[in-house]
Amino acid sequence: MRMRRRRRASGTYRSFHNNPAPVGDSPDKALALIFAEAVFTFTLPTPTTLKGTIDWQGGGLDLEGTVGPGAAGFGPTVAITGHGRPGSSTDGWEYDYYGAIAHPWPNGVNQVPAIVGTVIRAKPHNGEPAGYVAFVRRRQTALSAGRALARRRNPSQ
Repeated sequence: MRMRRRRRASGTYRSFHNNPAPVGDSPDKALALIFAEAVFTFTLPTPTTLKGTIDWQGGGLDLEGTVGPGAAGFGPTVAITGHGRPGSSTDGWEYDYYGAIAHPWPNGVNQVPAIVGTVIRAKPHNGEPAGYVAFVRRRQTALSAGRALARRRNPSQ
């Protein structure tokens, strides 16, 4: 089965502060690690291109990127650039995202397809320097981008 073009996918995005300190059993410390939460929505106009948005309360970025084959034995990768929207509170912002399809465990229980990777603030904004945080994108709709991208690797899915 070939990957369908123009299929829309959306999912929860969470990025985390780059803080290696253990949180122990403190829910407050764990919650404080969250840097941002938003919704990723994108389409795959071709098997190697991605377009979409990342939106959160009060803002968002427009996304464009590429889909790559990934390393041998691993799922596809995505390289995405997010641009702030002209005339909005994110005007001039730029973030770069790089991720890969998380390994689908054959005996996993309730595992949902996910893209995992890193994000870097490519340009400083609002007095904040360029920097990076980890990110996870998780399935939210009936057909996830993870499953759609995985079809590039294994057409039998």
